[in-house]
Amino acid sequence: MNLQQVAPDPRQERADDRAQDRRLVADATRELARRTRFPVAFGGLVENGVARMTAFHGTHTDALAGLSVRAERGLGGRAMVELRPRMTGDYRTARQITHDYDVYILGEGIGTLIAAPVIVDGVARGVLYGGAWGRWDIGGVAAAPAVQVADDLAKELARRDDARRRLAQANAPVVDSLSAVQREELRESYAELRAISKSIDDAAIRERLAEVERRLAALSGIAEAPRTEPIPQVRLSPREIDVLARAGLGETNAQIGALLGLREATVKAYLSAAMAKLDASTRHAAVAQARKWGLLP
Repeated sequence: MNLQQVAPDPRQERADDRAQDRRLVADATRELARRTRFPVAFGGLVENGVARMTAFHGTHTDALAGLSVRAERGLGGRAMVELRPRMTGDYRTARQITHDYDVYILGEGIGTLIAAPVIVDGVARGVLYGGAWGRWDIGGVAAAPAVQVADDLAKELARRDDARRRLAQANAPVVDSLSAVQREELRESYAELRAISKSIDDAAIRERLAEVERRLAALSGIAEAPRTEPIPQVRLSPREIDVLARAGLGETNAQIGALLGLREATVKAYLSAAMAKLDASTRHAAVAQARKWGLLP
């Protein structure tokens, strides 16, 4: 087991996920422009309750940069609330929407605009826009392909969400799904295997038993849990692990000695050495620290 291994930073993983999602939005805006023939297309996903525009295609200016759309506000905000596309052939005079974002839309010179919500599991995850300079007769000819592109994006986002959930479940510590009784049985089995391996002379069999021990230890999932700091380099001897594993089951020094074929004083010496390495003042604290650092299941 590599004690220096540190789990990936969750913040970096979230940043990577956002970057992947934004690439999908960029692809969708280009596809919307291709299918609808709108010269301008832009879009973004909801982050912290606001749809932040991150992808732009065919713009003549930087006027749309920084556009963030809130629910119910503007054409896109209304589309996200109503969960259906909204459109206008004359944005400047449109009365059915608020004009919170005129500085962005009119700044780019857009007169015709369509907004198609990206709906995942009945919730608007974002919005895609198609626009043109001047007035167009939009109708269903442009609306249908815009909605299809938004639907395709929604399906891809849903697939990614499902994949991320499955990955998170696969990486979740197994110990979380074990009952207290099952955890104790796992630890007893681990300790018993270590005791058995000491009585076997065949090196090949002992190595196979050691592999089973490592797999049992890995079932706890502790070594894979997110860490805020690197694990100290602590190396316990095989005998120190043996006595700690049995101490973790609540056995006395005398019982441990009888099971491992050691004198009680020798057991005490191994425990003291392990406690010193783990910077623990008691045997119970040493066991807890060893489990925290993935040295015991």
